[in-house]
Amino acid sequence: MDLTSKQSKIFNFLKDFILEKDYPPSIRDIQNHCDISSTSVVDYNLKKLEEKGLIRRDKEISRGIELLGTNNMRSHTVRIPLLGKIAAGKPIVLPEEGVTDNFSNSIELSREQVGTKSDLFALQIKGNSMIDALIQDGDIIILEKTNQFDNGDMVAVWIKSDNATTFKRIYKLDNKIKLEPMNKRMKAFFVKPNDFNVQGRLVTSIRNW
Repeated sequence: MDLTSKQSKIFNFLKDFILEKDYPPSIRDIQNHCDISSTSVVDYNLKKLEEKGLIRRDKEISRGIELLGTNNMRSHTVRIPLLGKIAAGKPIVLPEEGVTDNFSNSIELSREQVGTKSDLFALQIKGNSMIDALIQDGDIIILEKTNQFDNGDMVAVWIKSDNATTFKRIYKLDNKIKLEPMNKRMKAFFVKPNDFNVQGRLVTSIRNW
């Protein structure tokens, strides 16, 4: 099959990246590695690869590139629903256990990244309160659905009195709960033990670009 030099470079990078990491690269990964001038040029060449039957793309899914036929190396990936952004706002509507097909947006990660954990969901970070934990605005966090936590865990928390959600590091003290941003410019705050619910505990995070 005839490919341009740019298409060959992109396709070979896709195969090498997925073989090494077991999940597909982002558009920005492709642009940077293949020394391409813009993401629109990447998009054009991915369309050509798709027309030639080498890949399948799902633009509703972050990193939604799949190699087809004998090139497919994604048999060990896990589909995780992407539920939206995490910031001060309404509580997260969590999927029922084991149910992921009811959500239009999702991402796929390797089983190595999430281990044996199940009942996972993903959120996109809004804001920079966790930058010292190398989690910044726009990044995707993968969480295990649970209301349990250990001191120092990073969790998605529903604060009842504020009618808001937040993602912070959590500590249980004698008579209060400490929620600590991982940003030296921001201060920790405290809530009462009956004024919060943990909705999920961090498993891993991935850069959006």
